[in-house]
Amino acid sequence: MKQILHTLMGVCQAASLVIALGFGLSANASEGGFPLEKAPDRVSSNASLQNGAKIFVNYCLNCHAAASMRYNRLRDIGLTDQQIKDNLILTDAKVGDLMTIAMTPKDAKVWFGKVPPDLSVEARARGTDWLYTYFRTFYKDDTTQTGWNNLVYPNVGMPHVLWQLQGERVAKFEERKDPHDASRMEKVFVGFEQLTPGTMKPQEYDDNIADLVAFMSWMAEPVQLERKRIGVVVLLFLAIFTLLAWRLNKAYWKDIH
Repeated sequence: MKQILHTLMGVCQAASLVIALGFGLSANASEGGFPLEKAPDRVSSNASLQNGAKIFVNYCLNCHAAASMRYNRLRDIGLTDQQIKDNLILTDAKVGDLMTIAMTPKDAKVWFGKVPPDLSVEARARGTDWLYTYFRTFYKDDTTQTGWNNLVYPNVGMPHVLWQLQGERVAKFEERKDPHDASRMEKVFVGFEQLTPGTMKPQEYDDNIADLVAFMSWMAEPVQLERKRIGVVVLLFLAIFTLLAWRLNKAYWKDIH
């Protein structure tokens, strides 16, 4: 009985450690680079996911594939097959097909120098905060090949495909002393200067980016909400079962000692 109790306590401690590590990784995601902003959590909102899917299909699913996702999986966010076909399939693909693109890897290497990454699980690889900040920190830079740069991903090879929505702007930097070495100077970002307005106001653009990131997060793990619900139930079960086992163990050994 003692061995069973110790095993159950070990399981609970391991679960707590996993949760703690998860929070720790999330908190340290911005270390060593541009500070990340917290992405709004909209994975549970079908309206946000549907808007994010629309943005993804129109602006991302040209160079980037999502080969681990099928169009018909979008039923899970409240869309019918007809809505998917009419609004989100822009090629001759069928509702049951994977979200692939016509561009071949060979052509991609010729045109871009490398194959644009598949975005199926990019939200899990990068994190939603990274994506949310990344999409909102593009700026004009005539020194780069694409004419664009990014604060989160300096010298990124991808142009700002959403520039018409956000407008054109440049980043302002100041030369300041390196806090770790007074003999050196470093460039510090101090803000953006808007050159041309976009079709969206800043807050509207941020809201749409939040929806896009929410969709990419959902796409990376469509069952994440169910997983979290099951996880809570399992942890509650373990906690109750551990309490019962402890009480049973105490009752079993009280007459022996």
